[in-house]
Amino acid sequence: MTERIATIKRDTKETSINIKLNLDGNGRSTLKTDIPFFDHMLDLFCVHGNFDLDLTLKGDIEIDYHHSVEDVGICLGKAFHTALGDFKGIKRYSSGLTPMDESLSQIAIDISNRPFLSFDADFPKTKIGTFDIELVEEFFNAFVINSKISLHIKILTGTNLHHMVESCFKGFGRLLSEASQLTGSSKVPSSKGLL
Repeated sequence: MTERIATIKRDTKETSINIKLNLDGNGRSTLKTDIPFFDHMLDLFCVHGNFDLDLTLKGDIEIDYHHSVEDVGICLGKAFHTALGDFKGIKRYSSGLTPMDESLSQIAIDISNRPFLSFDADFPKTKIGTFDIELVEEFFNAFVINSKISLHIKILTGTNLHHMVESCFKGFGRLLSEASQLTGSSKVPSSKGLL
């Protein structure tokens, strides 16, 4: 089997990012973003998706976390899209519920090569510590645009903000891994023959 690994480097006036992503890993991550809550969520994404991720980020976090979180989403999305290769033999679809104590998220994924995000969450607060909660949607939007997947996330229940976001990242990792699994087929999973 060909290794499904991608390396992405991105340098702007706002951020400098290096990412190495292995889709068929063991859930190991080395994360250096200087945004502790974001590192925690990315680690959960890797553990539950069995992705290996090396990520270093230097961002303008003295302003806020927006550029850093969005640009990680951009780079991680590009890495995922690149690592998938020609889409042959992937499962393509996945969906499911992910509980985290009192919180419950519903996620559906189509690796369609057509970017679309539906994000439906009624968060009870605007921050987790110093992390702006609106950046959760920003991350997923950047990932979707650059990975070219269709992603639907709906938080069905929850009162604890940390648990609600954790449910999303755990579920996203698990279901993205499921959708990208190889089935043994040599065909692109589309009636068109092309994604």
